[in-house]
Amino acid sequence: MDWDKLRIFHAVADAGSLTHAGDALHLSQSAVSRQIRALEESLTTTLFHRHARGLILTEQGELLFDATQAMLKRIDAATARIRDSEEEVFGELKVTTTQGFGVIWLAPRLAKLYEKYPDLNIDLMLEERVLDLPMREADVAIRMKEPSQADLIRKKLMTVRMRLYATPEYLEQYGTPQTLEDIAGHRLICQKSTAAQVAAGSNLIQMLYTYDVKSMLTVNNYFGVLQGVLSHLGIGVLPDYIIEDFPSVTRVLPEVESGEVPVFLAYPEELRQSKRVAAFRDFVQDEIIAHRKSLRALGST
Repeated sequence: MDWDKLRIFHAVADAGSLTHAGDALHLSQSAVSRQIRALEESLTTTLFHRHARGLILTEQGELLFDATQAMLKRIDAATARIRDSEEEVFGELKVTTTQGFGVIWLAPRLAKLYEKYPDLNIDLMLEERVLDLPMREADVAIRMKEPSQADLIRKKLMTVRMRLYATPEYLEQYGTPQTLEDIAGHRLICQKSTAAQVAAGSNLIQMLYTYDVKSMLTVNNYFGVLQGVLSHLGIGVLPDYIIEDFPSVTRVLPEVESGEVPVFLAYPEELRQSKRVAAFRDFVQDEIIAHRKSLRALGST
């Protein structure tokens, strides 16, 4: 099958217009139209429904569009590998992680990475949905569980635990709980039970609910929980990695914590030789080591 025709088909399907696709491809509308007709004839099928407001894919067109989209993503991956020089780190790197980890831990540290690699462009995608790395929805993922997708290189970075935190100002005003039963007299700040979160955190929250907590603030991500704690609204259920960056926050009921939550970095096998991926991986590992040292220093003071 003629790749040029497939490339033009994909542009038309993506734009929904012969004119817009032609502009993007630097071709005339008539040239684009001829290529689409030729492709339809070679496949003996109709790929588009033609309407006054534009073009809509037929069922057969949708099947072909899915295939060309997958092909283009593979080409992007190959292009990324080719462009990685032996000495330089440059270009775009798509990184996905959760909102909480991305906003609270990762984003504030990226200045160090940019200082070392000023030509690197990070596209940081913060969402709870697990993106498909082999299909190049992202290049690198940092997740709170081991990725299950095949053909991935994965590395365990660290483990975290969910714990209880509050500000000294809140505790001075409302008192410091000494037992779990005392939680009933405080406002609990946590993720909503319906929000996407690690199982260990959800289990801890469900356990706290059994103590008849009368006042609550629920948020759909850890960043919101942290803001509630920093605003002295109550006792928050948060991952322990926030402590280094917010030393004024106090741990409450030190014996109460979730099970361990593993944090993994993963990327596709085909990006094994990518200089961008290697630079980001090494940066995160160095920051994790520094993070652990800081936590040990805090624990010894």
